[in-house]
Amino acid sequence: MPNIFNKYKFIFYLCNLVLVIFYLYPGSIFGCFLYNDCKIQPQLTSDFIISSNHFYVFCLISIIGFFTYRKGEQIKLLIIYLILLSIFLEIFHMFIPDRSFEYSDLFGNLAGSLVVIVLNYFIRNYAKFKN
Repeated sequence: MPNIFNKYKFIFYLCNLVLVIFYLYPGSIFGCFLYNDCKIQPQLTSDFIISSNHFYVFCLISIIGFFTYRKGEQIKLLIIYLILLSIFLEIFHMFIPDRSFEYSDLFGNLAGSLVVIVLNYFIRNYAKFKN
């Protein structure tokens, strides 16, 4: 299954485009469809210290990114991209109407990316150690 992501990088690019659209939309696109109110944000699970929705989204986008890019230099660029994306998208919320910058969202973004980055690191090192 990971091979499909490598062949079709547009899946990763499309996921990133959708993520940016959802992040930069003033309000909640899901709220518009589910509740007929663009100011209500659906919640998958309750938040603890970080935003769970943001954590899940950045875990997913990071997993797709690591399936897409497998070479060493690509991985380094992907890690930088994921961290910068998680920071900048949340900073843009300061300037978008009906959106607000929240540290819990920022930490959810970063945690989602960092969990997958760390898991990928351990999986790669385990594979090297095993061989």
